[in-house]
Amino acid sequence: MTTAISSRAEEFREQLQNRVMVADGAMGTMLYDRGIFINRCFDEINLSSPDLVRQIHQEYVKAGAEILETNTFGATRARLGAFGLAPKVREINLAGVRLAREAASPKVFVAGAVGPLGVRIEPLGPTSFAEARAAFREQIDALLEAGVDLLILETFGNLDELREAVSAAREAGGAEIPVIAQVTIDDFGHLPGGTSTEIFTREMDSWPVDAIGLNCSVGPKATLETIERMLEFTSKPLSAMPNAGVPQRVEGRNIYLCSPEYMSQYARRLLWAGVKVIGGCCGTTPEHIKLIRSETRSLQPAQKKLAVTVSEPEVRAHALEALPMAGKSQLGRKLAERKFVAFVEILPPRGVDATREIEGARLCAGRGIDCINVPDGPRASARMSAQVTCQLIQQQAGIEAVNHFCCRDRNILGIQSELLGAHSAGIRNLICITGDPPRMGSYPDATAVFDVDAIGLVNIVNNLNHGLDIGGNPMGSQTALLIGVGANPGALNMDEEIRRFEWKVEAGAEYVVTQPVFDLNLLETFLKRIAHVKIPVVCGIWPLTSFRNAEFMVNELRVPVPEEFMERMRRVDNAEKAREEGVAIGREMVARIRGLVEGVQLSAPFGRYQMALDVAEAIGPR
Repeated sequence: MTTAISSRAEEFREQLQNRVMVADGAMGTMLYDRGIFINRCFDEINLSSPDLVRQIHQEYVKAGAEILETNTFGATRARLGAFGLAPKVREINLAGVRLAREAASPKVFVAGAVGPLGVRIEPLGPTSFAEARAAFREQIDALLEAGVDLLILETFGNLDELREAVSAAREAGGAEIPVIAQVTIDDFGHLPGGTSTEIFTREMDSWPVDAIGLNCSVGPKATLETIERMLEFTSKPLSAMPNAGVPQRVEGRNIYLCSPEYMSQYARRLLWAGVKVIGGCCGTTPEHIKLIRSETRSLQPAQKKLAVTVSEPEVRAHALEALPMAGKSQLGRKLAERKFVAFVEILPPRGVDATREIEGARLCAGRGIDCINVPDGPRASARMSAQVTCQLIQQQAGIEAVNHFCCRDRNILGIQSELLGAHSAGIRNLICITGDPPRMGSYPDATAVFDVDAIGLVNIVNNLNHGLDIGGNPMGSQTALLIGVGANPGALNMDEEIRRFEWKVEAGAEYVVTQPVFDLNLLETFLKRIAHVKIPVVCGIWPLTSFRNAEFMVNELRVPVPEEFMERMRRVDNAEKAREEGVAIGREMVARIRGLVEGVQLSAPFGRYQMALDVAEAIGPR
């Protein structure tokens, strides 16, 4: 058993460090919805109705769950004793693991679920620490005997009790068995006894566990807010498994009102914050997990998908020397010479008529703008091909274009074909992005591909620039594509953002364009942390159009806007003045960053190209 634990533990820990993993959702509420009375022992269903438990596990696997929790949350002697089932501790736990294992595919991890004892322990109750530890040890011994891959200690409200559960796990499984420890909180991020987020996070951070996190009790909003605070006090991976909201009593039944779509929106924000294990608790269903899984595929795909043999010596022996930046495009030459550049972002048209966009590009060309930046299906919308829009702009407006290229809609074969086509059509400048998930747009049921993320995409482009196809085979010719990437100076988990940025540069990125920046302190901090990476930085600047627009930036795009700017937008009393104030703020930001970066990308909100050009006036002589 030790060898098996060691092998699966190593695999789990490697994945925990390198990507997000999706856990399953509720078991208890699923059993309740299928007719199991609330006064039954849900853990005993492993013995009396095993097919029902197995079926629920299978539904979660089909939805995309990569971690299945056994139906053993209350399978300790203390809780089972209330139903006269104390002698069946071992039998119920063995059955719980067997049912999860039967439903799991070889890639799915089976986690032994361990919940609180349901009794008061010292100093508030008669159960001693030693007795609590022994009770946990009895259950965990059975879970390990049955062959779980890891343990999830969940829904604890008492740190002393959770500490004893952790100790029992380490006594039973040694250092080999991975352990995730999770507490339950109130709406203010406190434990039921009032312990603050900082105190319980610091305490759990000191324990010998692989990850810490939150589950149950509250909905996704309070979970997200507390996770963001926990990041200040721990370096351990974080897990989040919120309820589908707070239950409401409707016609005698507890109903959880958070829809799968609502939960997936918060899943995206939890992923942005840096959560590494995400799932659901009470009220969540396979449909919730399906949408959460979709978010993880879009926002943090597995890093190893494009390990293509590019690093193999025999492959590199056939690689051609890539063209230098200056030889790829006018933009490449300017960036190589460290000239300050200016982009204006123009969205592709929704229909087939690009007249307005071309006229906007001509206007920009006449005002000295260097490039037109064309997003690829922004906010998961259906628009004209970004590549075709770039071609029309370059051919008819006489200005170079930068083609956003996202992974959402293409598998690795389509990616290669379109990149070769873009080069042949005269498109030389790229920004490689992962892409917004379909559920953000007008067609939420559309299927996302995400064979690779932005890092894998950069690897593909870099290969093509060296004359190699996806498999590392010589093509007989090569592309000359300037490789840009994105970065977010306001990311909640800056360590993760920097790590991914460094991977992008290692893969071949030649310049970076940031998300919109309003807080100069965040930009300066970001620039200091990437000072060792010598590629040009183009800073995103977004002229605000209204106070509501500023709120959208903060709440939906997660772009920090200083209170000073929020107040200035709040004070204006009509739309025209709001736009003027937004332009003034944009000009101030351009003036402040002029000596810090190598260029600016100016957004034209709602197609108002003149706003971007008004902001560009602050650039001055170049």
